[in-house]
Amino acid sequence: MNRIKTTDVAFAIGIMGVIMLFIIRLSPFFMDTLLIINIALSLLIMMIALNIKEPLEFSIFPTLLLLITLFRLALNFSSTRLILGNGGNAGNVIRTFGSIVIGDNLVVGIILFVIILFIQFIVITKGAERVAEVSARFTLDAMPGKQMAIDADLNSGTIDEGRARERRAAVQAEADFHGAMDGASKFIKGAAVASLLITVINIVGGLIIGMVTMDRTAGEVVRIFTLATVGDGLVSQIPALLISTASGILVTRSAGETTFGAQALGQLFGNPSVLVITGLLVLFLSLVSGLPRTPIFAIAAALISVGYSRMRAVQQQAGIVQEDQAEQAAQEKRRPESVTALLQVDPIELEFGYGIVPMVDVSQGGDLLDRVVMIRRQCALDLGVIVPAIRLRDNIQLSASAYVIKIKGVEVARGEVMADYLLAISTGEVEEEIYGIPTVEPTFGLPALWIPRSERESAELFGYSTIDPPSVIATHLTEVIKKYGHELLNRQMVQTLMDNLRRQQPALVDEVVPKLFSLGEVQKVLAGLLHENIPIRDMATIVETLGDYGGLTRDTDLLTEYARQALRRTISRRFIPEDEAHVITLDPSLEQLVVEHTKQSEHGSYLALEPAQIHTIFDRLRELLERLRDRGLSPIILTSPLVRRQFRRIAEQVSPELVVLSFNEIEQGVQVYSEGVVRL
Repeated sequence: MNRIKTTDVAFAIGIMGVIMLFIIRLSPFFMDTLLIINIALSLLIMMIALNIKEPLEFSIFPTLLLLITLFRLALNFSSTRLILGNGGNAGNVIRTFGSIVIGDNLVVGIILFVIILFIQFIVITKGAERVAEVSARFTLDAMPGKQMAIDADLNSGTIDEGRARERRAAVQAEADFHGAMDGASKFIKGAAVASLLITVINIVGGLIIGMVTMDRTAGEVVRIFTLATVGDGLVSQIPALLISTASGILVTRSAGETTFGAQALGQLFGNPSVLVITGLLVLFLSLVSGLPRTPIFAIAAALISVGYSRMRAVQQQAGIVQEDQAEQAAQEKRRPESVTALLQVDPIELEFGYGIVPMVDVSQGGDLLDRVVMIRRQCALDLGVIVPAIRLRDNIQLSASAYVIKIKGVEVARGEVMADYLLAISTGEVEEEIYGIPTVEPTFGLPALWIPRSERESAELFGYSTIDPPSVIATHLTEVIKKYGHELLNRQMVQTLMDNLRRQQPALVDEVVPKLFSLGEVQKVLAGLLHENIPIRDMATIVETLGDYGGLTRDTDLLTEYARQALRRTISRRFIPEDEAHVITLDPSLEQLVVEHTKQSEHGSYLALEPAQIHTIFDRLRELLERLRDRGLSPIILTSPLVRRQFRRIAEQVSPELVVLSFNEIEQGVQVYSEGVVRL
């Protein structure tokens, strides 16, 4: 921590020092030192840009670019002060650079310097600015697609949650980097314009000052101040040229496994036949009269020799690779087969025939992967459960239009869809029948029709509800997840839920888990709620209930009943949304019989009724359920709290989706209408 603070202070002092360059007057020696530092920094940045593997390895470059530009402008300001105020003497560095360019011919030197300025301003700076702008635009436009690809990989099981977070952070960092580079490139352009203005000011101002204050001829004054101006401009433009080039390299650099130099060498000289052909084409240039043959022959010979040597190296490498592959294959045959990878079982799988592949493939316009992402979110919002990654894979053993849903490797549901059709389901108010291919809706078993997409408007006008095939699959998958959510809930998910609750109410979690209950016991209570389609989003209420009754019992079935009673508002809103419940009740004698025949064992309680009694209950219950369903009502069985759990086990054998509630689970204000009584 002290080191970080010291570094921050040092950078702050450095920035203040750069600002002070605009105020204090520098000596020529100190000016030489700062100009050498500027050149060294520019070379360092250029070498870093060439040797990184991806742009994000140099993520501080946009900010550093601003600081370097400010430093360079401060040096320009200080050198102008020395040139104009010191009779053209701005130090040895500026004088040496000016002498190199001007030499013995002042006019030629000025022309060369102007060319360098235009190269810097028009070619490098303008090009880097445009590339940064385009890169930022394309990077930002590609962000949604990259995020969707990450979600698709996560749902297909290719990556886990941790890797998905890393990739999302990388996408965000890449967008931030290119956006910052787009803005920073504007500073490079401004600095180039400022350099041109400073050059003009140095020449004009120097000539005026020299003519007025210096006892020299006009020619000497022109040479002195032109030499200093060109030297100052050159010592400023060379670092600027390096920085602009580094900026262009960074924004055009794509992520790779090697550095730019290694990639350039491999891609330019990696194809031997291209080198040989290029050498032969260069050799043909010697036939053109007037061209110098010596460099042509030398270059052609170099290309052809390098190409042939690369060919031999590739052939030798191919032979070595074949020998290694043969040896490896022989070793694999001798090695005992490892079957541990075959033991992996995915929690949820969706297998489909080749006719459904276009619905999954994003490149073909498929959006089923996006729907899978929404399913996981919907289940989290509806049930409060974390749905594990859903693996999607094609299966050539299935028919083209079929799909299969598996839970822990075992098929639990299947269906068929027609890719180019729509599923039309009657809403109960059909005005006119339409023609279609008869079928059964796979999720709820409703009669339906497959109709052409062109008939959609007509079908909806006649009273049908139309669903596209991806929605059919997504709905079926959602219902399967809700049905088997209690099986998908494992201890690791429970730990995640507890960790999430601990961040909000740490005292509550620390009191209950693991002091009173283990993760396994909490898992059984939560699974019991999910098994009857009770959401577990209100984890605080559930854990509080466990804490309240933990000292009285450790029976997870009984604790589940207590949790249900604490969640009565949630249960009432879920199963009785309109505050009117049409229920089937139990005869008091039947309830008493259930209480008397409930037995306890080491594994919990069970109901020990005679087979004839159970069959009588089945028959009476089926009769009442059919009567309510014929009237369009959703039946609910209402019992006393003591028998709800045991009678639920009987009722689910008649109808697994049947809702069985106790009197303590219905919120006040709900109107209850008895539609029948189950008697023996």
